[in-house]
Formats: sequence, C-alpha cells, structure tokens
Amino acid sequence: MKILAVVLARGGSKRLPGKNIRKLGNKPLIAWTINAAKNIARICDIIVSTDDPAIGKAALEAGASVPWMRPSELATDTAGTAEVALHALDWYETTNGPVDGLLILQPTSPFRTRQTIERGIDLFADSSGTTVLAVSKVHAHPAWMFRITNKRLTPFLQNRGNNLRSQDLEPLYVSNGSLYLVRPKTLRDTKSHIAEPIVPLIIESELEVLDIDMETDFKIAEALCESTCFL
Repeated sequence: MKILAVVLARGGSKRLPGKNIRKLGNKPLIAWTINAAKNIARICDIIVSTDDPAIGKAALEAGASVPWMRPSELATDTAGTAEVALHALDWYETTNGPVDGLLILQPTSPFRTRQTIERGIDLFADSSGTTVLAVSKVHAHPAWMFRITNKRLTPFLQNRGNNLRSQDLEPLYVSNGSLYLVRPKTLRDTKSHIAEPIVPLIIESELEVLDIDMETDFKIAEALCESTCFL
C-alpha cells in the first residue's frame, strides 16, 4: 500500500501568528507532525503544502518534501482543506504515479503519535480504502445543551437529556482534526476529505487530540512538554 502524507501548513495565522514554526520543546511545531509520520513503510512521501518560505524551510529541515509554494488562491482564509489537499495529490501523482490513499495531517496536533497514524492506515487497508477519520468523545454532550429563546434557556434536544447521567447518554464523537485518510478517487469524485462511508479512528488520549489554535493551547502544550518525556 502506498500512502501520500500531506501536512497543510498555511502561513498568516491570525489567532496565533507564526504558530507552525514556533518552538515547542526543542523543535518547531510542524516538526512534531513530520517526525511522527517519518519512516512509516506505507507512507511514500511527506509533502508540506505551505505558502510561507519560513515554514517550508522548517519542514525541509525536519525531513519533509516541499516541492513548491502553495498558490495564492489556495492560501486564503476561505480555501478548503479538500481543494488544498487535491492540489498536492494531483501534483504528486502527475510526477510520481498513483497512490492508494491520501493522509492529511494538521501540524497543530503535535502529540499525535506514530502508532496512531499506523493504526489509521491499518483501518484504511482493512476497510478496502474507506475514508478514515480521527475522532474523540465529546465532552459537552448535546443532550446537556441549551439554546436561548426569548431570553430563556430551552433544551437543545427535545428529549430533555439534560436530566440524564453521563453514563446514561449515548456516546457521541467529534472530529478532532488530527488525521484524515481518503482514497484519491473519493476525494476527486466528492471534493470532500470526509466523504461517507467513514471508519472511525477513535483516539482516547486527551494528549494526542490537543489542537493548538490559540495562545492558551500553546501554553498547555509547553507545560505538557515540561512534564513528560517527549524530548
């Protein structure tokens, strides 16, 4: 099986400027994801799609490929994940031949492990190329949620599940953004990287699903680095 890994790392983050190359522990944030994907036999290449030369330099130093700078029309706030990933896929297959799957990894999930990536590839292989999506259990269950109507709280769900204990609620899952794995044909046909049917890659570890989006998230990641044996 031949899997192309693509790390999507646009520059110009507004909420946390420079986050992809900001040092976490002893290396840039993006290097954590590249290191996790390196030396996995079924991954044929790791491409970083970026519009920022500084990110490209950090990615090259970490061992990824940066064959081009991302076109400006795909580096906007409105550019979708699927279209950016498809741009990288089209280039790779035109240059190097077909692949069996496209693995999309976000650089803001630094603690996602090699073992989790390999588990996702196993699921993809065992399900004959069905889309794989990394998910984790929701903390705020919709059965406990309210909406505001006419300045009054009303249950979000009609069955008033807010009276239920947590152990009595149906387990629900949310995409944590750390991993998507899709067949090239599926991506091209649907223009979606989460096209059904979908096999869940359930990640139980709170550490692995940490998504660095704001300064607070980065501070948490730094504290975790200091208290564990990552480095």
